[in-house]
Amino acid sequence: MLRQDYSHNFYLNQLFIIMKKIFLIALLALLPFSLNAESNLDKILSAGVLKVGTTGDWDPMTMKDPATNKYKGFDIDVMNELAKDMGVKVEFVPAEWKTIVSGITSERYDISTSVTKTPKRAEVAGFTDTYYKYGTVPLVLKKNLNKFSTWNSLNNSNVTIATTLGTSQEEKAKEFFPKSKLNSVEAPARDFQEVLAGRADGNITSSTEANKLVIKYPQLAIVPDGEKNPAFLAMMVPKKDKVWNDFVSNWIKKKKASGFFKTLLAKYNLKSL
Repeated sequence: MLRQDYSHNFYLNQLFIIMKKIFLIALLALLPFSLNAESNLDKILSAGVLKVGTTGDWDPMTMKDPATNKYKGFDIDVMNELAKDMGVKVEFVPAEWKTIVSGITSERYDISTSVTKTPKRAEVAGFTDTYYKYGTVPLVLKKNLNKFSTWNSLNNSNVTIATTLGTSQEEKAKEFFPKSKLNSVEAPARDFQEVLAGRADGNITSSTEANKLVIKYPQLAIVPDGEKNPAFLAMMVPKKDKVWNDFVSNWIKKKKASGFFKTLLAKYNLKSL
């Protein structure tokens, strides 16, 4: 009986390995040209490790538990699934928003967890296909909502807007609030903490994070006159590595078609615009 169970488990394990190989072959067949020694894809498959840069401070996309030093979140699930389908291990590399792009250009990691597509980042890094779209909203103290009820009310020389250094919101704050004083804080500090402490009147962030923050910190509120600047999330990869970019983008397409991203969005109570 034990021998039969062992044989059955061995058969299932071999079948799983074969199915994974078929999945990889199907993805590789979609690439416009074959692998070369300079592609990260070839290096990842050879080494058996996918290195992922992540900040660990963006709820619910990527969060690091200080007690265990382990990561969790939407992006973490995505990267674990990518590594599983590739048949490799995943290694999460700590990054900060101000250096997340340079981590790609200096080859500290093969790919990043999701970031907002911006022209400035696209100058030096490549972007995969997108899989999530969000809006930008301001946060203020709930007790100040009467004073700051619109975007325009925050665009004033007497107003201080906090941003986190290196984020896309830091760039957008200059566009949205040209009259305001801008205060950029450096990670691990976060812009919304400046609002909570009374050192800033407001900050801007993704609608995704804002909806989580107002639950966690009920003294915060979203300025109610609508989202601006619809933005797309994607993973960053080396700019000139088309083989690796095409592989991940094709993987995203297949996972969209399979319902993987739809299920994951529901798991984290997220809704793409």
